[in-house]
Amino acid sequence: MLRTLYGRLAAALLVILIMVGGLFFGAGLASVRHFLDEVHQKLNRDLAEHLVADSLPMENGEIRHEELEHIFHVLMVINPSIEVYLLDPTGQILAFSAPKGIVVRDRVELDPIQEFLEVDSRLPILGDDPRNPTGSKVFSAAPIGSPTDPDGFLYVVLAGQQWDSAVAMLQGSYMLRLGAAAVITGLVVALMVGLLAFAWITRRARRLERAMARFHDSEFREHQSVSPREGPPKDEIDRLARSFDAMAERLVAQLDEIERTDQLRRELVANISHDLRTPLTSLRGFLETLALKQPDLSLEERQRYLGGAIRQADRLNRLVADLFELAQLESGTQEMEVESLALAELAQDAVQQFRLLADERGVELELKVPGGPAMIEGDMGLLARVLDNLLDNGLRHTSDGGHVTLGLRERPQWVSVEVSDTGSGIAPEDLPHVFDRFFATKQPDLQSDHAGLGLAITKRIVELHGGTIEVASQPGEGTTFSVTLPASNSAM
Repeated sequence: MLRTLYGRLAAALLVILIMVGGLFFGAGLASVRHFLDEVHQKLNRDLAEHLVADSLPMENGEIRHEELEHIFHVLMVINPSIEVYLLDPTGQILAFSAPKGIVVRDRVELDPIQEFLEVDSRLPILGDDPRNPTGSKVFSAAPIGSPTDPDGFLYVVLAGQQWDSAVAMLQGSYMLRLGAAAVITGLVVALMVGLLAFAWITRRARRLERAMARFHDSEFREHQSVSPREGPPKDEIDRLARSFDAMAERLVAQLDEIERTDQLRRELVANISHDLRTPLTSLRGFLETLALKQPDLSLEERQRYLGGAIRQADRLNRLVADLFELAQLESGTQEMEVESLALAELAQDAVQQFRLLADERGVELELKVPGGPAMIEGDMGLLARVLDNLLDNGLRHTSDGGHVTLGLRERPQWVSVEVSDTGSGIAPEDLPHVFDRFFATKQPDLQSDHAGLGLAITKRIVELHGGTIEVASQPGEGTTFSVTLPASNSAM
């Protein structure tokens, strides 16, 4: 039980209650004893003075010592709680009534007696107990003879041995047991209330501990929030719960990202292995043919084989360059040089760059730009790559006599780029995968040496600029890619 916070709090409360209960019980007993001593001494303050005046046997101003023991015995029989002693001016005990060996002191200190005889003395005052070598008790005292030059003192112990015996007997009485039972009951009730309070206070800590255990048992994959989502934290437990929720959510997200990255890595390795094998095999075939049959080949045949090898080498070069670029974009290591630029001018440059290729393929290439410059903020090189990839994709999928259009539209906070073609289109089941790596290489109608990474690179660049890209297509009618980028007044 002491391994839990609740158990330790309960044990601490129990120890505190026992200590406090014992302290109060002892203080109560001491207070009662002090109160009884004060009452007893105040009630019997003049007892010794009355005994000196009425009971001491005097003859010609002197005490008859032969009668003292009998008189002291009679006084103690009348009031068993007192003990009477006759002292000389120095405090030496001259007479008493008790069996031999009971009185263990031969004198009594006079300082408490002098303090007691003062008019404004504050009671209770304790004096020496002749029957106890180290004890002290309340008393009554009176000078014998002249108050200023007394012949001795009558010293009356008010709580003698019989008083102590009676007190010891009363300690086991019903009232004392009842008081002790009341104190114990109060401590038990306080303990139960404290345990309930601790259970209520630590309930959120236990809930947090169970949530942590479930999170651990799920191998850090499943987490249910344990902190209040509204308002500021109430105390340290709320702050701890919110910190745990944030940590768990971040850990789950990181594990998901690690799994996603690992999956992408596996797919990338598989795709690279597949796509590198084809050009490498072709390149090796061309080179081996040249090496083995070079003496028998004509100049035209050697040129054809060399041209094929060069094309496969170029394909490998583009594939490696695209993979490197995509890896940089997805890893976050790509450094962006953000600047304010006119997208209309960037679009004109891109169309001009592909004009010759479009003419060679018999495809009409059209540019539609708004009246304004369509200002955005971004990396000019990366955004130029987006336009190049989309235009190249449209031209490759559009046959002779087709039409490719690059259009811009301005809105208050966004600038839209649309690249439309009248090509073969994309099958509905393939639309969700057009931005996947190497998707283009799997299209049966595409005879190209491209690696199929262009659209994946395009999507990643658009996302880095805070934009979105969508595709719409009808098989046999054409495809439209729509890119939306923040305008300069709301860009990154």
